[in-house]
Amino acid sequence: MPKRRENQRRFTKPKPAVGLKELSDGNWEFVHPKCAEERADDIEDVEQMLAMGEFDVARDELRWLLSECSEFITAHKMLGEIAMGDEDLKLARAHFGYAYHAGNLALEHASVAAGLLYDLPANRDFLEAAKGLAWSLQQLNKVDEALRIAEQLVQLDPSDPLDVKSWITDWKA
Repeated sequence: MPKRRENQRRFTKPKPAVGLKELSDGNWEFVHPKCAEERADDIEDVEQMLAMGEFDVARDELRWLLSECSEFITAHKMLGEIAMGDEDLKLARAHFGYAYHAGNLALEHASVAAGLLYDLPANRDFLEAAKGLAWSLQQLNKVDEALRIAEQLVQLDPSDPLDVKSWITDWKA
């Protein structure tokens, strides 16, 4: 095996685009990429489009936002919700899954398994996307994957504000 040169660096995993910060009470809060923070006003516009029933325009706007900021959890979650409304389970799964993956990378990087509370606004879109992913997986008969994600949600926030404990009970029956 060849010797490693002194000036060569060891491979390290890149830091996820979505981060986490520990709060003084021991709980955790997502730190979203700067590109996502800069697009908060655009999300408000998309919410207005959706309220007016302009789903195609909202979908295009969200896709444009993702072209500039691929780790934008909120945009993926919203596209997942639109796809769910269109009964396109595979597309819903894809968007919810991308949002879940982006947040889950941050959780794994920081070794966080609990204390990601729904009460904190920065955490809501990830937790809602995870719930959407669990639901779409279950609808696609991928119950084991759905259960794993639903159980993770309960572990992250045991108060279960998204009411996934009832799903777990039903899906195990």
